[in-house]
Amino acid sequence: MQSELPKQFMLLLDSPILMHTLERFAMAYEDLEIVLVLPEDQIPFWKNLCAQMDFDIPHTVVQGGATRYLSVQNGIRACGDCKVVGIHDGVRPLVTLELIKACYEQAAEKGSALPVVRVTQSLRRVKDDQSEVVDRTGMMAVQTPQCFAMDKLRPCYEAKDNAAFTDDATVFEQGGHVVHLIDGEETNLKITTPEDLLIAEALMGGGKKKGKR
Repeated sequence: MQSELPKQFMLLLDSPILMHTLERFAMAYEDLEIVLVLPEDQIPFWKNLCAQMDFDIPHTVVQGGATRYLSVQNGIRACGDCKVVGIHDGVRPLVTLELIKACYEQAAEKGSALPVVRVTQSLRRVKDDQSEVVDRTGMMAVQTPQCFAMDKLRPCYEAKDNAAFTDDATVFEQGGHVVHLIDGEETNLKITTPEDLLIAEALMGGGKKKGKR
């Protein structure tokens, strides 16, 4: 993001990206228990930010681990007695209430819900100085929230961390469970670059008009 400030704290319109994300989930379900996992050194900053901006959505803050797996593990251990858990990227603030609910409902019914969108760009695999075309037929881009039945997911996160665990769905599969796909959203953008931030602003109706500064 070309900034020393972690991207989840950068402003999207008038609020930090992370606050927008938490608001989406709080709006989806009034009784949702929100657990926020952050690096230890970011927790005081976040708490001060919430106080300064009067951010009052109830949530529990948990210290993250050295890897994504360990961070999710800490978050799961902080969850109460719930039937379904949704794990979401903090920098995906444009997820709709409809997708959140669809993922939770499918996980409650089938045990899992992994939102995906079809890959439409041409792909090439690069190795050393050579490249080759990759057939994109059947290729899907994975999004979040990734939702699971808690009684199935919790034991999966008591296993040893593995470099093959690229997301929560792979952990779930390694535990012997089936991952069920669900249609994601093209607008469910993961903000990673300055350009993504501009796109997010435009999608939220805050894009700057031509001729304006």
